[in-house]
Amino acid sequence: MESAPAPSPGERRRDAAATRRRLLEAARDLFAERGYEGTTVRSIAERAGANQALLFRYFGSKQGLLAQVIAQGGLEQLRATPPEELFETALRSMLTRSADGTGNRSLEVYLRSIGRGDEAAGTLRELGEEYQGALAGLSGTADGALRADLAMAWLLGIGLMRTVVHREPLAGAEPDEVCRLVLGTLAHLWSAPE
Repeated sequence: MESAPAPSPGERRRDAAATRRRLLEAARDLFAERGYEGTTVRSIAERAGANQALLFRYFGSKQGLLAQVIAQGGLEQLRATPPEELFETALRSMLTRSADGTGNRSLEVYLRSIGRGDEAAGTLRELGEEYQGALAGLSGTADGALRADLAMAWLLGIGLMRTVVHREPLAGAEPDEVCRLVLGTLAHLWSAPE
């Protein structure tokens, strides 16, 4: 009986990378849907079609996985988006989802996972500080950090009401209408005198 040839090291890496990606995607969706506490390692592994042991091998813990999910989505969006487009990009990503479910769900994960574990809390804090830093310069005023915090508080509040609480009419509002109202008002925050 002839055995199948062993996979080359490159094939193993591709499989490992694909499994890692599936675990991240499954965790992202489950954390966004159920929150950190409501998501089990078993449910993540099942959705990813992987063994639970691989989750621990790649991420160390559920908290480590949460930190990676947040870092991957939020920090990538932050670094890829010009500051003047950042608020709208974050708002639109929260208001809409791509048809294939691969949209950025960082804000949902953030809202449902705040305060969960030291490792994740550090990543959440870092993400908030980086967003504040990017937005603070938009007003060109000495109180730019305060204005950035106010904008972020509004964004998080909208996210909480729409995606976590499902409060109508906001939960069912058209994304373009929400953006029109919010961005029009936000322009006053950036331009208001000190």
